[in-house]
Amino acid sequence: MSCSVVSPQHRSRVIFATSWLNVAVNVLLSCLKIAIGVLTNSIAVVSEGVNNATDIATSVITMVGTKLSQKRPTRKHPFGYGRIEYLTSLLIGTLILLTGIELLKSSVHLLIHPEELKVTVVSVVVLVISVVVKLAMGIYTIIQGRKVDSKALVAVGEESRSDSIVSAVTIVSIVIFLVFGKSVDAWAGIITAFFVLRAAWEVLKDTIAALLGQPVDKELADELYRVIRSTDGVINAVDMALHNYGPNAYTGSVNIEIDHKRTLGEIYEVIHALQLRIMHEYHVTMVFGMYAVDKDSPTLRGLREDVVRFVRDREHIQSCHAIYVAPNGTDLYCDFIVDYDLRDWEKVQADFREYIHGIHPEFNVVLTIETEFV
Repeated sequence: MSCSVVSPQHRSRVIFATSWLNVAVNVLLSCLKIAIGVLTNSIAVVSEGVNNATDIATSVITMVGTKLSQKRPTRKHPFGYGRIEYLTSLLIGTLILLTGIELLKSSVHLLIHPEELKVTVVSVVVLVISVVVKLAMGIYTIIQGRKVDSKALVAVGEESRSDSIVSAVTIVSIVIFLVFGKSVDAWAGIITAFFVLRAAWEVLKDTIAALLGQPVDKELADELYRVIRSTDGVINAVDMALHNYGPNAYTGSVNIEIDHKRTLGEIYEVIHALQLRIMHEYHVTMVFGMYAVDKDSPTLRGLREDVVRFVRDREHIQSCHAIYVAPNGTDLYCDFIVDYDLRDWEKVQADFREYIHGIHPEFNVVLTIETEFV
């Protein structure tokens, strides 16, 4: 499956169009809810209106962050300003968190000091409409955000979808009051606050993970591996590391195995063309490290089979590569890729040395163990 990369221009258009649509919808809903909440003396309805007003701010912040992230690189920031979008998501998550805390405080106060609840058919109708509209907007915004890899847009969509659940809870509280004559408005407000706080946690968790560093989209990594491995002169590609500097902005490195018979001049033209292709098609600035491999050597073929046999029997070792015998004929180099569940790396080192010495006592084993970065 081919991995498509969205152009910056198309991405920006999608983010701005979706954000403006969210602004328009939330302005309308906010005004209606606050007005009806004041008329009916319902803290839950007023709280929802305030929450919709917050949604307006988050959409505006998303647009501002997207615009700032498109600034050209400077001497102080040579990798550009793409990570501003992550700061935007962090700000949105913080605003949602503060809103949830304020709603919780107001609802607890109402629980301690109850007030009479006034309900009208109009308020119920508006809330039902709000559930449908916010749910539709939330799903649409999340889909658009994921299409263009915008964490801020996804955050706005998650908040909108959470708001639809909040409105449904408020409707339930009104129905309970109409049927049983008992106000559970304060409890509805508390439940509402927890939904808002949960949305804040989801946004902050994902954003902080992006800022700390996390694996890139597996589809992109798999596609890059496919392109590199299918290049003439490349036997294998391993140890890929991609560093994210904002959506669709990566620098990376990868080690490739090449036929030792190819000259540096021959392989340069191939790798240079590959670098340009990866940069233009996938927006990744890739640096290549190289291993020279004698794939026709019977000795190395036998060694590779021995090493693969060892790897196949070990649960936490994912693959091996860079099998190489130094010109002195005694140093055997090899790299293992292991998963993150492996705790005792020293034992793997010792077991492999013992295994190799058992069948090839002439070799001094130089083993490198590492984890996959993508």
